[in-house]
Amino acid sequence: MVNLLENKIEYLKGVGPKRALVLKKELGVETFGDLLNCFPFRHIDKSRIYTVAEIEDESVYYQLVGTVSNLKSYGNPRATRITADFNDESGTIELVWFKGLTWVKTRFAPGKKYVIFGKVSAFNNKFNFVHPDVEDFNPEDFTLGESLQGVYNSSEALKNNGLGSKQLAKLIKNVLLHTGNAIQEVIPKSILVSEQLLPRNEAYFQIHLPSNMNLLKKAHERLRFEEYFFFQLQLLHNKLNREAVIKGHVFSKVGNYFNEFFHTQLPFPLTNAQKRVIREIRIDTGSGKQMNRLLQGDVGSGKTIVALMVMLLALDNGFQAALMAPTEILANQHFASLTEMLKEIPVQIALLTGSTKTSERKIIYNKLTDGGLQIVIGTHALIEDTVIFKRLGLVVIDEQHRFGVAQRARLYDKNTTPPHMLVMTATPIPRTLAMTQYGDLDNSQIDEMPPGRKPVETIHLFHSQRLRMIGFMKKQIALGRQIYVVYPIIKESEKLDLINLQEGYASLLRDFPEPDYRICVVHGQMKSEDKDFEMQRFVKGQAHIMVATTVIEVGVNIPNASVMVIEHADRFGLSQLHQLRGRVGRGADQSFCVLMTDFKLTADGRKRMQTMVSTNDGFKIAEADLQLRGPGDTAGTRQSGLLEFRLGNLAKDEKIIQHIRRIVIELLNKDSKLTLAENQPAKNHFERIYKKNFDWSLIG
Repeated sequence: MVNLLENKIEYLKGVGPKRALVLKKELGVETFGDLLNCFPFRHIDKSRIYTVAEIEDESVYYQLVGTVSNLKSYGNPRATRITADFNDESGTIELVWFKGLTWVKTRFAPGKKYVIFGKVSAFNNKFNFVHPDVEDFNPEDFTLGESLQGVYNSSEALKNNGLGSKQLAKLIKNVLLHTGNAIQEVIPKSILVSEQLLPRNEAYFQIHLPSNMNLLKKAHERLRFEEYFFFQLQLLHNKLNREAVIKGHVFSKVGNYFNEFFHTQLPFPLTNAQKRVIREIRIDTGSGKQMNRLLQGDVGSGKTIVALMVMLLALDNGFQAALMAPTEILANQHFASLTEMLKEIPVQIALLTGSTKTSERKIIYNKLTDGGLQIVIGTHALIEDTVIFKRLGLVVIDEQHRFGVAQRARLYDKNTTPPHMLVMTATPIPRTLAMTQYGDLDNSQIDEMPPGRKPVETIHLFHSQRLRMIGFMKKQIALGRQIYVVYPIIKESEKLDLINLQEGYASLLRDFPEPDYRICVVHGQMKSEDKDFEMQRFVKGQAHIMVATTVIEVGVNIPNASVMVIEHADRFGLSQLHQLRGRVGRGADQSFCVLMTDFKLTADGRKRMQTMVSTNDGFKIAEADLQLRGPGDTAGTRQSGLLEFRLGNLAKDEKIIQHIRRIVIELLNKDSKLTLAENQPAKNHFERIYKKNFDWSLIG
C-alpha cells in the first residue's frame, strides 16, 4: 500500500514544480512526510489583543491594534534606521526598523489602523518593537489567531517564492488534515506504554497545531525520543553486527618491535592508565574480532605513545599500520614525532598528504602494495581509491572532531578483513558525544597524567594590564624559560578589530629588543621549510619567544616552554584554549597560561575565561564547551548519513540519551534482528530513514 506521506511535495496544493525545487534546495523537503518534519522553532500567542499600557516585559511577544505616526529617518542621506510611534487609546510605543527601509517609508497612511505583532525590546529604559510584523486592520474580516501558533524557519529564497513562515504553516496544516491518518506508529507498543509517549500521529498534530502547552510539551518529548531512539538503534546495530560477525586480524604475539621500544626507547615510564588501555587494546586485537575503540585522554596524557605501541604490535604480527590526521600540519607533526621516537628501531615509515609530490607518491603507493612500507601517516589522501595496502592491520585516526563516521568507515574497504580501528580525540569529549558521535565504539580513557607534572596556572588579564604581562614574560625568560604568544589572525582585518600577528610581532620586537631577546614566527601561510626552520630555532632554544597562530594548537612538545600567552582569548572556543594551554606544562617547571582580552566581553566570553581559570580538567572543559557552544552538526553526521537532531539538544539531554540507549540495548538483546511482529514497524522505519537495507541476518 502506498503511504500518502511519500507523495512528492510538488503535488501538494499550493506548491507545484517551481516551489518544490526551492523546498528541496532550502529545506531538503521532497515529500509530504519531509514537510511534517520541519518543526516550528517556537510558538507564539495571537489569541488576544493587548494595549500599549499592558506591555510590561521585554522578550515577550505582544499583538496590538492602533495607528502609526511620526516616521523619522536617521543616517541621511542614506537612511540606516527608521523609527515611528505606534498609538492606541492607552499610550504610545516606538517601532524601529534597520532594513527594508524603502518599504517602511511607503507602508503607513495617517489615521489608518494596523495590527502589529512582535517581541518587545528595551532600550534606554523604554520599550520598543524592532521589525514587528505589520498587517492592515479590517474589523470586518479580522479574526484572532490560535493560542499557540507555530513559527517556521524560512530563508530569503523561500520568502521570495511565497513560502514564508505563514505559508509553510498553511501547507503543513493542509498535509496534516488530509494525510494525518497515514502517520504510522514506529515505536514498539511496549515502549510506548512504559515511557508514556503520545501516539505518533497525535504528536505530529500537537507539535504543529497544539491544543495547549501541556500537549505541545508531550509532543516535543515524544518526537525527540524517536530521534534519539533510531540514532541509537543505528549505532548499536552496527556495534552488534561488528561484534557478532565481522572478523578481525589476530595480533597473537608481542614481538621485537614492541619489546625493543618498551624496554629501550620509552621517554617516560608508562602510567597505570596507559598500561590499562594497552591491555584493553591487546584483548581486542587478540580476540579475532575487529576492534573499534575510542581513545580519550587529556592534553599531554600520552595518547600518541599508546597509539605508537599498538602500531608496533601490528608490525610484530606482520601487518601494516596507518595513522590518519585531519590536517596536513598535524600529519607532519605526527610524522616528525614518530620518526624521532623510532629512530633506533628499523621501521619503514612514510608521510602521504595532498602535498606529497607525484613521484614520491608513486613510490609510497608501490611500497604499501608490496608491503615494503610498514607505517604510513597521512590525511584524507589515505582513503583515496589509489591507496592499496598489502596487509593493513590497524588504522589510528586522530579524530580531533573533524572526521565523519563515513570517512572512518571508508578505511574498512582497504582489506577484505577490516583493520582494527583506534580513534583518538584531541581533547576529552562530552559524555553525550561519546553516546552519539562515537556511540558505535568501545571507550578507553587515559584518566591519569604522567607523574611530576605541575598543573598549569591560568591567569586572565585585560589589555590595559599589558605592562604587567610584559614584566612577567621578562622574568620568565630570565629564569631560562621560553614563551608562546598566540594571535587569532595573521593580518589586519577590516571586519575584526583585533591585534593581529604582524602587529603583535612588531610590538614585541620593541618590548623585547635584540640582541638580548630573540623572537621566531610561525603561522599557516608560511612555506613549510620556513615554518620548520623557525620551529627548530625554538626547539633548540635559539629563540625566547614564538609568535604564532593556532598552528601550534596540537602536536608541539617543547618541555622548556613554560608560558602560553593567548591574545584575544575570547575569540577561541574552550576546547581550542585548552589545547593551546596544553602546549606548556610539559616540563618540571611551573607553567602559566595568560588569557588576554578586552575589558568588554560577551557573557559567553566571560564564562569561557572563568572556566579556563577555574579548572585544568579537560573532561569538565568539554562539558562546559558543549553547554556554551552547543553540539552543532554532531561531528560530521551530515556527511555520514546519520540523523541530524531536529528536536534533540545534546547540551541538555545527556540523561535522556543514556535512558534511551539502555532501552535500545534491551530491545536488541531480546530481538537482535527485530523480527517480532511488535518490532516490525521500527525495523521498517529504520531501513527507510537510512535509505538502505542492513543485513540483519548477520547478527546472531
